[in-house]
Amino acid sequence: MATIATATEKLEKKQQAVQPKGEQKPQRARTDDKFKIFCGTANEALTDEICEFLGMARGKATVTRFSDGEVYIQVMENVRGADVFVVQPTCFPVDEHLMELLLLVDALKRASARRITTVIPYYGYARQDRKDKPRVPVSSKLIADLLTTAGAHRALIVDLHAPQIQGFFNIPVDHLFASPVLVDYFKKMQLPNLTVVSPDAGGVERARFFAKKVDAALAIVDKRRTDVNVAEVMHVIGDVKGRTCLIIDDIIDTAGTLVKTAEALMSAGAAKVFACASHPVLSGPAIERISKSQLEQVVVTNTIPLTGAGKSEPKIKVLSIAGLLGRAIQSIHEETSVSSLFA
Repeated sequence: MATIATATEKLEKKQQAVQPKGEQKPQRARTDDKFKIFCGTANEALTDEICEFLGMARGKATVTRFSDGEVYIQVMENVRGADVFVVQPTCFPVDEHLMELLLLVDALKRASARRITTVIPYYGYARQDRKDKPRVPVSSKLIADLLTTAGAHRALIVDLHAPQIQGFFNIPVDHLFASPVLVDYFKKMQLPNLTVVSPDAGGVERARFFAKKVDAALAIVDKRRTDVNVAEVMHVIGDVKGRTCLIIDDIIDTAGTLVKTAEALMSAGAAKVFACASHPVLSGPAIERISKSQLEQVVVTNTIPLTGAGKSEPKIKVLSIAGLLGRAIQSIHEETSVSSLFA
């Protein structure tokens, strides 16, 4: 009995480390055989944090590949009649991780799981959400259809690039925001004369919400995109002279827009520039650009695991959303309100 008590104490300490401010952690380890969490290979560390927060073990599944690259999946425990959650961001390599997710869902469906919820911390292809040019696909709609066809009953997604993507699904979607974790971090920093900045017109609603939470002014940077992953910053709308600026975005990909926005703000007289985003895609020259930029700090969450270069970059700070996802998963399982997490 002493050994069990010691293990429980260790578990509670780990839960406190990933617990968002003001939330109550589960009081004891779970023994519910009809509540299970599985994952692919995209972000196993985040899944383990979620499981620790909820006081449960990760579901056992084999995820491997044949020599030609085909994914092989086998669920290694009984899931008949269970409420199952599959945690898998569709990050790099996007198509491989997407196939893992689809095959995991299919395997669970064929194993008679009662309900399958796909937990997608980062929803790939979300930027291709409309036909903005002739003869292009609406890729985010196709991914939604694939998940439904595979057998998913629900989807839990963090910070969609465009909220209306929820309408592409024919199953219930819970849209979770990483903002409570980010807001709490910047509130504790107590940055002086803070102005929250949207790097483009499309992100104004996100920036306005954040500015209200941290009681800050709002500014917008007018951006014109000339090609894929290529953006030209035009000018700053709002007074940023002598102020600390915080750029808010959902995705940092190549960091081109982010760095040019920081340059525009400094040219307009900003004292310091910080940035935060939910999804650190950080592809191509992103790490090098951030390292050489005028940014003081870039704060991201662990929806996507950082590469070696990203982990060693001192300007990048990673916050965990495991507690937030754990609470949302618990709410879905217990059929309680998910929106109450943002009250």
